[in-house]
Amino acid sequence: MDDKSKKDGRIEGEGSYSGTKAYNEATAEFLKKGKVEKAAQQAKRALDSSEGAELKAAEAKGRVGDPRGMDGNDKAMKRSS
Repeated sequence: MDDKSKKDGRIEGEGSYSGTKAYNEATAEFLKKGKVEKAAQQAKRALDSSEGAELKAAEAKGRVGDPRGMDGNDKAMKRSS
């Protein structure tokens, strides 16, 4: 076992329990502090600004799937299988 594959003596792969726990705790804290409305207003302003088109393009790209083709939606991977 190398140092990269262990965290606190536990092996964690793609489905990291500690990462999920940290994310869930941070999300709960964000909600608890009432920051959602302010963040939503900032996001709306950003979408309505000069960077809006770039943000929308990035969102569309993200909705397509994994750019490395690891999600099984890559045409090149389907041809080779």
